[in-house]
Amino acid sequence: MSTKHAEAANRFIADKSQERWHDETLWQVRAKRDVISQTIPEWEELREHAGKIKMHTITHLDKYLEQFVERAESNGVIVHWAKDAKEHNEIVYSILSKHNVRKLVKSKSMLTEECHLNPFLIEKGIDVVESDLGERILQLMNEPPSHIVMPAIHLKREVIGKLFEEKMHTEKGNSDPAYLTHAARKSLRNEFLTADAAMTGANFGVAATGDVVVCTNEGNADMGTSIPKLHIVSMGLEKIIPDYRSLSVFIRLLARSATGQPATTYTSHYRKPRKGCEIHIVLVDNNRSEITGNNEHIQSLKCIRCAACMNTCPVYRRSGGYSYTYFIPGPIGINLGMLRSPEKYSDNVSACSLCYSCNNVCPVKIDLADQIYRWRQNLDSLHKADKMKKLMSSGMKFLFTHPGIYKTSLKFAPIVNHLPRFALYNNLNDWGKGRELPQFAKKSFTQLWKAGKVKKSD
Repeated sequence: MSTKHAEAANRFIADKSQERWHDETLWQVRAKRDVISQTIPEWEELREHAGKIKMHTITHLDKYLEQFVERAESNGVIVHWAKDAKEHNEIVYSILSKHNVRKLVKSKSMLTEECHLNPFLIEKGIDVVESDLGERILQLMNEPPSHIVMPAIHLKREVIGKLFEEKMHTEKGNSDPAYLTHAARKSLRNEFLTADAAMTGANFGVAATGDVVVCTNEGNADMGTSIPKLHIVSMGLEKIIPDYRSLSVFIRLLARSATGQPATTYTSHYRKPRKGCEIHIVLVDNNRSEITGNNEHIQSLKCIRCAACMNTCPVYRRSGGYSYTYFIPGPIGINLGMLRSPEKYSDNVSACSLCYSCNNVCPVKIDLADQIYRWRQNLDSLHKADKMKKLMSSGMKFLFTHPGIYKTSLKFAPIVNHLPRFALYNNLNDWGKGRELPQFAKKSFTQLWKAGKVKKSD
């Protein structure tokens, strides 16, 4: 199996202070999620209910998509269908071209990252401005998000301070968060005022009303859509939910799971265009309809992009988002990447300890760890299984199926305790990299049992 993830992770953890800081920062977010969830007695019932709503919706997408489009169009919204990323980008560009748009201000959207929209539009001569602070920072650095909710979580304020010195001519050496936020706000204000069009993603699409619901903490989506006369929404098919009663369940879960807040600062509903304005919704398939027929991995479509699985994942927290080869990292990213291309993204399945913490925090109860385990079982059929691991597994199988050899091995195993360190800790021993090997017991459990040293329980 490819070691791309392992190699990138090694580069990240080479800086021990960064690894520790990243780990602690994300764990604080996970801890906030735990504290606030305990204030809701029906928390587990909400998770169960949310999971069932999403599963019901994605198994009846034809019905709810038809209803959503009918309601949206009756509200005066123009709806487009895109079968893949290429068609999505072409539709967006055609809309912008028709309106002679030269500057587009965007609110954060992982779907546009999936479709590589920004470089496509920039190549066409359109100035694309990310308005989410984290995304804006990364855009200035020409880097992708490392987290789907907190895209620049891997950057310390000193790095951002130096970036702003170069790009915005801020005070040299001033990395105060309040000062940097004010500088970014001042810079973005002019972008909002001079933009020809706005673009947002969508957290939810309400089938019963045709509403698009966008949840933010900075108000950038509201600011972006308030001034230009053209608003384009990029939305995956799986974002559809039945009605407002369903929405109330997800709103209670989303921010609490993502950042430990009761709700996002802004929860914006877009139903009808303002007088003289236009709203376009681009509904994107891009392999989603195929996943609905995959019984082993259909639950991945339940994801509401809260990133709780990333915040709790011991591998993500210690290796960073850029160690993953798919653009979405963490447990959900491993599964989505494999659904996109098992051959291309198989290296990511090793980035999991199978601790099941992701399953335990997911607000819609996606079987994330179970899916990763199933992907691992299929690696050999994809010719992506690690040769050394296959050899070790074969050796272990032989040992465990030959009791005589197994008992003899146990008898002589304590000799290892007395070998020189260089004989145990070398390039052949991956376990010993960063860990101490356990001491072998002088006598096996079977020997102690036969000698009467182990007492039977009552």
